[in-house]
Amino acid sequence: MSELERIRHSAAHVLATAISRIWPDAQFAAGPPVDNGFYYDVELSHRIAPEDFARIEEEMGKEIKANHVFERQVVTRYEAMEMATKGRLAALGGREVTSKFKLDILTGIPEHEEISLYTNGDFIDLCAGPHVMRTGNIGAFKLTHVASAYYKGDERNPQLQRIYGTAFKKKSEMEAYFTMLEEAKRRDHRKLGREMELFTFDEDVGPGLALWLPNGTVLIEELERLAKETEFAADYQRVRTPHLARENMYLTSGHLPYYEESMFPPMELAEKNADGTPGAVSDKYYLKAMNCPHHHKIFGAVPRSYRDLPLRLAEYGTCYRYEQSGELLGLMRVRSMQMNDAHIYCTAAQFEAEFMAVNEMYLKYFKIFGLTNYLMRFSTHDPARLGEKFVNDPELWKQTEDMVRAVLQKSGINYVEVPNEAAFYGPKIDVQVWSAIGREFTIATNQVDFAVPSRFGLVYKDRDNTEKTPLCIHRAPLGTHERFIGFLIEHYAGNFPLWLAPEQVRILPIGDEPELVDAANALRAELRAHGVRAEVDPSSAKINGKVLRAEESKVHTMLVLGKRDLDAGVLSVRKHGKGNLGAKPRAEVIEDLLASIRERRGNEQAS
Repeated sequence: MSELERIRHSAAHVLATAISRIWPDAQFAAGPPVDNGFYYDVELSHRIAPEDFARIEEEMGKEIKANHVFERQVVTRYEAMEMATKGRLAALGGREVTSKFKLDILTGIPEHEEISLYTNGDFIDLCAGPHVMRTGNIGAFKLTHVASAYYKGDERNPQLQRIYGTAFKKKSEMEAYFTMLEEAKRRDHRKLGREMELFTFDEDVGPGLALWLPNGTVLIEELERLAKETEFAADYQRVRTPHLARENMYLTSGHLPYYEESMFPPMELAEKNADGTPGAVSDKYYLKAMNCPHHHKIFGAVPRSYRDLPLRLAEYGTCYRYEQSGELLGLMRVRSMQMNDAHIYCTAAQFEAEFMAVNEMYLKYFKIFGLTNYLMRFSTHDPARLGEKFVNDPELWKQTEDMVRAVLQKSGINYVEVPNEAAFYGPKIDVQVWSAIGREFTIATNQVDFAVPSRFGLVYKDRDNTEKTPLCIHRAPLGTHERFIGFLIEHYAGNFPLWLAPEQVRILPIGDEPELVDAANALRAELRAHGVRAEVDPSSAKINGKVLRAEESKVHTMLVLGKRDLDAGVLSVRKHGKGNLGAKPRAEVIEDLLASIRERRGNEQAS
């Protein structure tokens, strides 16, 4: 654990200590550190509410001020079970009731594994650690919210109260964190999505199934145009695949049964009997949860030679995944998604150049979207779980992981290596990015597949006329439309750069005289002839009102047109959030708009 994780883990124990002092009947389950803080699951007759936080925090403060040592003690299984039976674990003293959740956790610890307890003051807990040295080392802390959670995430188990908090080494760090949270609320893609009329969800359509409104569809089409231009320049070939497939294909790929829980239930087809009654099931179809098996079929549809490789097949394919309803979150977790997918079939000798080219594509996109803070998570396999969680081919695992590692090191990209998180068929890279306010997102993935092509019998004829199986690189630099657009909304706070903005230009005539309105409409027609998304505000409102409406709608550029501007052949330019940039010659304004869109300039690059 990092120092911050140890602080937060220790704060979770201090939280449990405080709750035990206030409500001695509390039964505790698990209390780990998490990405932005910590939590502890508790069963308690009193329903904890935010109104209780001040009282709990006061008790936590006393425990921190006491500066108790976090003392680790290794015990035998018998000793731990005896303490749990007497109610002594996750408690301040012995009780008449058992520490029931700790008893259950103990039964799940393997026989050979060491069992340890941590004590701070009178509080003793079953815990593998680690912790800070003393409670006084925790620093700044704050409880944030309370939620419900089933024990071990299983709805068949008791429902517990999950008390969340956060902790930092310094108060200034915590204050910065909560400032960021307030800004994140302002930038929330669900809030801005409604205000900007980008997307919606409807109960009749179904949870997790986004409906894209015209403004949001602009974002989709611009991202697809960017991807298609980039991939065309990199010699990708575009393909199209259906939205469903027979069960047999997913059995071949291995996604069934291992991925079945994330797929929609099958559509079972049955012929009717002669008497009209339903017959036996003759076929099963599944909604497409991933594009790769379909692309493998396309590779195998025609004979392939080494001269055809590398073969790069790309598709913005729609996939469907049955996310649990409690996990759905705006555009970030959905059940229907459009994925910037491609599969590169190559030889081992071509792998380095292809993988490097994919990484360079990521860097190009990062530059376009102004992303400077990013990290590649390189997930590898666990040799102990070959044949269980990972394909049982140790030599190919070593070969492909070594190749990926070498490419990452050679390219100089910032990365971390994470064991035991690879895909079942090969190592993978998840791309973590941080938005303008420092919020972390996972937006893309890049995977190596050395196993599934052979399952499909994919081969090419090599120079010596022998058949060989290609390696396959799965890559999705822009992830899905849903997740990536959700990220962009929050990253830009809805203030998209000109090339991406749903409404790029709004022309604001000063007044509603026919001559000015005609000139505004002529300017709109000229801009739209160049593909610019331009509109006119023909209302009789005063110019300040028109500007305010355009600003509220987050229109990127406003062109103010008055009688003097018309006579002088100029346009007064305003940019959203930047104010009045002054009057410029009409032709110069139009050329600058077109250049900014063509070059996909960021907001900071636009003149």
